[in-house]
Amino acid sequence: MLKAELMEIIANGENSGVEFKRDDIRPEQLAKEIVALANLQGGRLILGVEDDGTISGLQQKNTQEWVLNVFRDKVFPQIIPFYEELKIDGQYRVAVITIAPGISKPYMLKHDNREEIYIRMGDRSEKASREQQLRLFESGGLLHVEVLPVAGTSLADLDLDRLSYYLSAIIRDPEIPNTSSEWEERLLGLGLMASDGLGNTVCSVAGLICFGINPRRFLRQAGLRVMAFAGTEKEYQALLDIVLDAPLVGRWKVNEAGKKQLVDEGLIEKFAAAIGPFITQEAAGIDEHMRREKIEFYPWEAVRETVINALAHRDWTRAVDIEVTNYSDRLEVISPGKLQNSMTISKMVAGQRSPRNTLIMEILRDYAYVDSRGMGVRTKVIPLMKKFNQVEPIFEATEDYLKTVLPRKPWGSRL
Repeated sequence: MLKAELMEIIANGENSGVEFKRDDIRPEQLAKEIVALANLQGGRLILGVEDDGTISGLQQKNTQEWVLNVFRDKVFPQIIPFYEELKIDGQYRVAVITIAPGISKPYMLKHDNREEIYIRMGDRSEKASREQQLRLFESGGLLHVEVLPVAGTSLADLDLDRLSYYLSAIIRDPEIPNTSSEWEERLLGLGLMASDGLGNTVCSVAGLICFGINPRRFLRQAGLRVMAFAGTEKEYQALLDIVLDAPLVGRWKVNEAGKKQLVDEGLIEKFAAAIGPFITQEAAGIDEHMRREKIEFYPWEAVRETVINALAHRDWTRAVDIEVTNYSDRLEVISPGKLQNSMTISKMVAGQRSPRNTLIMEILRDYAYVDSRGMGVRTKVIPLMKKFNQVEPIFEATEDYLKTVLPRKPWGSRL
């Protein structure tokens, strides 16, 4: 690091990725700052600088050895930092410890036979809440929320007709359960039911989401909130504002002719019926066959793929709805939670695959709601939008959500 870069960082003050500390603090205090930065997006610890930005310099003779001992003894899992020292004004030594974003979250402070998890909140390091810890365990691959038990549920809350079709016609299982105990045993094996730790067999998150009778009764963030507005912003008066509650997959049967027949719509089919009137419009004139052409504002496959991606990859620890909102100039889909694992928008656009909810994703793939490659953003959404509306979709990722915006082509260019 150059001296000028360091001085600029100090002048800008502490933030979510920068912390100033003296090097005479207790080892556990330094470790607390280390794990907090690693549990967020990484950052820099600068030793020899006061909280107000005053440079006081290092006091210890061998600060590097002391710092590395803190990393070794107080931080778990192990982190290897980049350590460097710079001289300021020829008299003050300042140490810069660079910490990369952690890939083995959550990182913990080990002290006094306790393990404590901290996370960066602005310019402070605070103990992670229960919800924050869940998300850290999930991002580190140590927790799969989709197979967790949903309290208060039972086999009666699953649609056995949907499940029978899934077993017999989709995955070709030669043996279909007959009794409740047989169903529970089979669904435990598939990850669609789970033990609640109290001796009860209950629905898993994935089981309830994909095959539940009324998923939102027990999991309020299940389903979709669908809205439509006449203008470009949310208004008091909405053209549409509903919450859809249904299992992800439809209920099908094989008729006497041996063909598949949809008996009851799933969430995706219900969404298509609800949003359809707001993303299409009939042309003013009629064609040679005395029919009015239906004009689409967006390629339907791009809309469908975007919504299915939100359902497949959302963070189920977040107790908020997926929102699909149609405005006069765009369609927005907001999926709760930050991007999974180490995924970024650039990786997603490039076609990299990293599913958060692998079981739900596999069920959607079994039903052909998603393609076998799992590269819908790159192979469907982007090229279809470029061809249909001559624009690319817009992606915005934060710590709280992924927003996908499909811009609408001006109405005049459709005529």
